[in-house]
Order: sequence, then C-alpha cells, then structure tokens
Amino acid sequence: MDLGIQKVEVFDSGHFVRVEWEDGNKSCYPCVWLRDNCQCPHCFLRSAKARRLLFEDLDVNIVVKEVALADRKKISITWPDEHASEYEAEWLKKRCFSEEARAEMREDLFLPERQYWGSELQLPKMPFEEIMSNDESAYKWLCTLKKVGIVLLTGAATTQGELIKLGNRIGFLRLTFYGPTWQVQDKADANNVAYTTGKLCFHTDYPVLQHPPGVQFLHCIKQTAAGGESEVVDGFHVANKLKKQNPQAYQILSSTAVDYTDVGVDYCDFAVQCKQRIIDVDSRGQAVRINYNNATRDTVFDIPVEKVRSFYKALKEFDDLLNSTEHKFTYKLKPGDIVTFDNWRVLHGRQSYQSGSEVTRHLEGAYADWDVVMSRLRILRKKVLKRD
Repeated sequence: MDLGIQKVEVFDSGHFVRVEWEDGNKSCYPCVWLRDNCQCPHCFLRSAKARRLLFEDLDVNIVVKEVALADRKKISITWPDEHASEYEAEWLKKRCFSEEARAEMREDLFLPERQYWGSELQLPKMPFEEIMSNDESAYKWLCTLKKVGIVLLTGAATTQGELIKLGNRIGFLRLTFYGPTWQVQDKADANNVAYTTGKLCFHTDYPVLQHPPGVQFLHCIKQTAAGGESEVVDGFHVANKLKKQNPQAYQILSSTAVDYTDVGVDYCDFAVQCKQRIIDVDSRGQAVRINYNNATRDTVFDIPVEKVRSFYKALKEFDDLLNSTEHKFTYKLKPGDIVTFDNWRVLHGRQSYQSGSEVTRHLEGAYADWDVVMSRLRILRKKVLKRD
C-alpha cells in the first residue's frame, strides 16, 4: 500500500481531518481518535505497541489547532495545548473508517471467510511432520482450519505425546479438568460418556465452561477393527438452515439459557455449572458458537414452565438437521491420524464399537483456545507473506 497524500484539510469546526489521496479517494478521521492514537513516545510505547496516553487525560471534544502535509507521506497535527502528532500515510490508509477499508482490516486480522459444507465435504489432509517443520504448511493448516473448520493431519507417531508437540507448535494447549491431554478409551466407571464404547451423538465439547475451548485435537493411537467411525457436521451451516427454515426455532435456541453440569474427579475434582445458549450469535444474528452437548445438559432447566415444550421442539428440529444425511460427514481415523477442528463450529460424534477384554480403541485428545491459534496464524502469515 504505497499511496501518497494529495491534500489534507480540517472541517466540521476542527473536529474532523479529511485526507485526499493521490487516487482521488478521501478518508475522514475524527480528531478525538487521532489524538487518542498519537504515535509519539510520550503517548505510545513502541516496544510494547501499546498506548501510554491515559484516557482520563483525553479531551473527547478536542479540535485541531493546525494540520500540515509533509512530503505526501505523512501529516502533522498541532493540538491546542501545543502537543504535536505525526501520522504516516500507510498507517492512516489502513485505518480508514470507510466500510471497504474496515472490511479489509477485518479480513486481515480475523480471516472471517467460511466455507460451509455437508456430506459432500472433501476432508482437508496434510502431513503432520510437514506442518511441524514447515512454516508455509503450518500457515496453510491454520488458514484451512479457520475457513473450513476441520483438517486431518496424517502420519503422526502412534504414541502419546504428539499433541504436546502440536500444542508447542502453536503456542500452548488449554488445561481443563481432564488434564493437559486426555485419553479417550473404554474405562470402567467412566467419568465421561466418551470413555465408553457407546454411540456419541453430535456435540461440542465443554459447553459447561464459560469459555469453551475453541479448537480440539484428537490423535488416533489405536483403532478398533469394527465400528468407532467418526462423524462431523458443520454447525454454522446447519444453524443457517434452521434460521431460514424456522426463524422462531432459531430465535428460541439463540436466546434461551440452557443449564450444563459436569461433576467428578480427573485431573482434579470438579463441580462445574454453566448457562449457555445453544446457538450464540453476534450483533447481526449470525451464529458464532454452538454450545450443544446432550450428555452434560443439566436436569435443572431455569426457564418458565410454559416455555419448556417450545424449547424442546426447537432443539429437536436443530438436532434432526444435524443428523440428516445431507449434512453429516462420516470417516474413520487410522492410527497416526490427528483430526483438528473448530469446537465452536463443528459438532462431532462417534459410532459405537464392541468392548473387549483389552482396549481396542485409543484416542488422545487436547484443546487449544482460538486466541492462541489465531496468534500463531498471524505470526506465520507475517513470516510467510513477508509483511511488515
């Protein structure tokens, strides 16, 4: 973005600065925002990329005393108290308040694009060792994970500990009451329905936490000969279908607080309670997180009695859509496979398998937060694309 400034002027009684670019486009900047984001050493700690200016010292009604254009690459502003600020053209252009510029910045910072899918999913696959050793491959993995919601890594060792390596690759894993990693296998007196041989219906993990883990890893160490197939469904795609098909059901699931509970002993003893909406939405009503786990949905239901049946009908319609053949994708993990997926978007399940005298199926699981994953993605993006 190497665009110079043609002209700069003040308008609206000094409350706005208007920049005219060499291509003829114009950008308007509120003076209060410009003063708040002064980049001088007194106002901004460059080593931490953090604001030093205290908000209590900011005059929200501030106006410009004087503005000047320096060599078409930056503007300088003098404020009423004689404080001086300079703003580079490229810095200003990136932070333009136009809808187009804001959309471009959202894309650059958050990669919001999603590729929805159903039973036709072509499961993205990448070699485990490649993403561990190659930054371009790791960047592609995380970009695909963000866009599609699921990526299968192949060729990992069939021993515990590979997920620790994967966690170190992105930063660190999320510790929960089940430990840094956890073993999915048939266990006596199981403290989780996953630790049985029965069918697992579609669910997201850990809606009982106020902030459920954003990304889940499942590493296949041992696989049963018959049964145990994995199933996944794009929860955002299904939520969009529900919204179109039955807006009232969507409204109920996106507004009703459902009680979740998880009590037991594992990494430590725990007694967790939480209220979550099955479909969390943003300010535009778009689904941003699915919180659905039938196993840990509490018997306590803190809503008026006359609303209970309507909720069940709405949830039944959503669940039927999740389980429809056009939406779910079935595959079977092989030893050495690691499936990585968006736990806020992708619901997963498992077909039942036969129990035996010894463990016939063993997966190691772990979580990471989206904050950690997106941090690594941005660092890799800067490195791979050689951005400043």
